[in-house]
Amino acid sequence: MKTVEKPAQAGTLESGDILVVVAPATGAQDDIAIELQSLVMAQYGDAIRETIASTMRTQGVTRAVVQATDRGALDCTIRARVLTALARGGVGLEEGAISWNA
Repeated sequence: MKTVEKPAQAGTLESGDILVVVAPATGAQDDIAIELQSLVMAQYGDAIRETIASTMRTQGVTRAVVQATDRGALDCTIRARVLTALARGGVGLEEGAISWNA
């Protein structure tokens, strides 16, 4: 199990991007708490949440707080931003586990 060691962010608020902020979880329970704001929440909110959660699980992270502000990002952009934020937050990434088609 990997944990986020410090708060970190990746991405922008530009159109077609997503700003992802990760932080260590404060509770004792294994959980990934995702707070999402999106221009396309009604259509793609569940899919965006699943992309964030699955990217974190693939990297072995089971405890974290994620705040994401989406501006219409594609899945590959969401994954890239989550991975970058995790790396900046002190999580050692598993290169073999990175899949852009997951």
